[in-house]
Amino acid sequence: MPAPSADEIRDVNARYHDVAAAEYDAKWGISYEEPGRQLVVAKLRKALGGPIRRFDRALEIGSGTGYFSLNLARAGLIGQLTCTDISQGMLDELAGTAGRLGIPVETVCTDAERLPFDDDSFDLVFGHAILHHIPDLDTAFSEFRRVLRPGGRIAFCGEPSHHGDRLAALPKRAALALSPWWRRLLGVGRRVDAWDDAEAVEHGLEHVVDVHAFTPSQLEDFAARAGFGDVRVSGEELVAGWFGWANRTLESTAESRQIPSLWFQYAYRGYMALKAVDDHLLEPALPPAIFYNLLVSAAVPPAGAERARPAARARTVAAAR
Repeated sequence: MPAPSADEIRDVNARYHDVAAAEYDAKWGISYEEPGRQLVVAKLRKALGGPIRRFDRALEIGSGTGYFSLNLARAGLIGQLTCTDISQGMLDELAGTAGRLGIPVETVCTDAERLPFDDDSFDLVFGHAILHHIPDLDTAFSEFRRVLRPGGRIAFCGEPSHHGDRLAALPKRAALALSPWWRRLLGVGRRVDAWDDAEAVEHGLEHVVDVHAFTPSQLEDFAARAGFGDVRVSGEELVAGWFGWANRTLESTAESRQIPSLWFQYAYRGYMALKAVDDHLLEPALPPAIFYNLLVSAAVPPAGAERARPAARARTVAAAR
């Protein structure tokens, strides 16, 4: 079969994430309390390679329901926040959560290759688990570069690595094979979804929305070609990733409301213990390419030291809309 076009990839992503939005936070255990906040801040610190300053104006790409941006805002690290996503359903969920948390946010439904913002508008462009959904990454990185001010930064976390993604397939397959015995042990039933036929088709798109898995050098090249400097790529989650994917695969086969709370406590505490092993022992010693997730950051050269901008058309808000 021919590879899907860029427009087909965008359409599939919008359709799937629209139907997934209402259950997304519950499915992935997303928290806006202190534990979730600490995880997000630690990821951004790791991506940037050091202490985090407050960013006056920040733009999130592919915000989803707001896991990354709202936690950073609650941590006091973002002033004015703008969130974008190709899915209006995701942005509606984000806006509702932001309202409950008392966080002011602007939401804009757009794709990453056509950002409807003026040049030099933001101090930080960031995202979590989004680059692997974007069909044209060279254009997207050029747009990130265009809307950033001199000295601004990009930081993207949670991107699947080429080798790490293959390694993660092993615990997923093992967990799927063991799932009938796991359900029997916990006394839970097989998952039954109350979707009609049309909804089932849209939910089934989850398996085709991921279009990239990266090597560190590929991410470095995208940033360098767009004119960024100080490019940094690191890896995270090896044993914690295997543990987490095995558990999530098991959970996906069962009725979630029947799974005992003790299981979730075990899964969370086990993940955090193994993440400490990754953070302190494995990540400093092993190459980023073998970890499940990659993180990339880079900087726009400061005023007076900027390289020539890539040959990309500068767009104003009015022209983009």
